Amino acid sequence: QVQLVESGGGLVQPGGSLRLSCTASRSIFTFDTMGWFRQAPGKQRRELVATITTGGSTNYADSVKGRFTISRDTSKSTVYLQMNSLKPDDTAVYYCNAKRPPQFVPREYWGQGTQVTVSS
Repeated sequence: QVQLVESGGGLVQPGGSLRLSCTASRSIFTFDTMGWFRQAPGKQRRELVATITTGGSTNYADSVKGRFTISRDTSKSTVYLQMNSLKPDDTAVYYCNAKRPPQFVPREYWGQGTQVTVSS
């Protein structure tokens, strides 16, 4: 079983910064991709925020490009999400996600979520 433990959420004013961390119970090279999704208040779907592949390629939602940066520390099995210039629309529960190659079952794992609130 894989566990993903998130930390770093909280309350921040508009324009502020936060850094989220997600530590996996296995080497992150176990996974094809790791990343962050978020679920805003009143929304039923989780939306992709940013992902990073085993090879280090990154992908971002248009709404966060230029403001958020995903990175990793392989020695700590940890993925980070640096969030700058935060806006009220960034308020959501942020979930860490890890996806294994297709031949594995289960293929996908989620963290418990961490709340990010952007408000003055």
